[in-house]
Amino acid sequence: MSLAELTAVFWRIGVLSFGGPAAQIALMHKELVEDRPWLTEQQYLRALSFCMLLPGPEAMQLATYAGWKLRGVAGGLIAGLLFVLPGAAVIMALALGYAVLGNLPWVQALFLGIKAAVVVIVVEALIKISRRALHHGYHWALAGAAFIAIFVFSLPFPLIILAAGLIGACLPHEQTSEAPARVPFAQTLKVSVVWGFIWLAPLALIYTLDPHFLGPLGMFFSKLALVTFGGAYAVLAYMTQAVVGDLGWLTTAQMMDALGLAETTPGPLILVTEFVGVLAGYQEGGVALAILAGLVTLWVTFAPCFLWIFAGAPYIDWLSGQPRLASALSAITAAVVGVILNLSLWFALHVFFAELTSLPIGFGSVTLPILSSLIWPALLIGLVMAYLILVRKTPLHWVLLAAAICGLATQLV
Repeated sequence: MSLAELTAVFWRIGVLSFGGPAAQIALMHKELVEDRPWLTEQQYLRALSFCMLLPGPEAMQLATYAGWKLRGVAGGLIAGLLFVLPGAAVIMALALGYAVLGNLPWVQALFLGIKAAVVVIVVEALIKISRRALHHGYHWALAGAAFIAIFVFSLPFPLIILAAGLIGACLPHEQTSEAPARVPFAQTLKVSVVWGFIWLAPLALIYTLDPHFLGPLGMFFSKLALVTFGGAYAVLAYMTQAVVGDLGWLTTAQMMDALGLAETTPGPLILVTEFVGVLAGYQEGGVALAILAGLVTLWVTFAPCFLWIFAGAPYIDWLSGQPRLASALSAITAAVVGVILNLSLWFALHVFFAELTSLPIGFGSVTLPILSSLIWPALLIGLVMAYLILVRKTPLHWVLLAAAICGLATQLV
């Protein structure tokens, strides 16, 4: 196919990629495997498994790989950028609008409904990932341990992922007789150096020019790009802990609004980082700094994705012969379930209750709601959204529209 045809297909994928990673992966399968013979079923599945090994948004990286497989680096750049840019443009506009209008009562009421829906969306993601990840008793044990580690002891997400991977590598795993394919290491090193420079050189310049805000912002989201295993939901708790608790860039309510907006746009859900960057920049120095902060966040979030794909794509066949690595990945995925459970509780507590308290337990603590502070409108909207999402299987865009209307209705009442 020509680059023009590839561009047209991936533009359509980028504009229509609503509904999170599962819907995006299904859309690409239809476009690239079913509707046109660009990839075989086996190629697509192997690529998907490889992308799930990587930090970052697996759907965006799968699009980048597909473009690379079809038309080399140029195809990979076109596919990856078109998967991100439509949603990024929408997020930029919405984030700027939110920064200016976010304190209006009707805006807050609208987001009350959206946040209630987001609680259910995260729960649905938890259910789907649990079914896919928890196949053995030790998977359940790892998920439980990860939940306790982050909910009770507030251990860092990267530490939990590292521990789960090491445990998984030591667990029993099936051997394979398939010989690993040869990998051109010199080429891999060259690609890694080039794309590592493309990623980090602008970051170094930004830090030199603004070591007080844009530099630390870029460094934080670069670090985040290295640990986003398990998708955006898995890393949100870690990001929230740092952005709200440690850095003070956003409030808890603003962080929940950020996820609600990201759910309404096309593209990878990790675009929530752009919203955070824009809002932090606006609060630091107005609209101009907000735009710069959003662009910096976009760069350091997605530039590494091209590094992982262009350097790692030749390893896909090699990975199929590494059972120990597959075992480590399954353990990490199980731990991610526990992390997402923590995120579900965190969202529910902050959406449905106005006041929380902390109960010390040994070296840790547990966050509990003050029952008298229950926000009844949010709870009622949440129950309606749970029916629409979990029972009726209503498409996400209709759910979010209904949630926003219900929130506005509470303001009118």
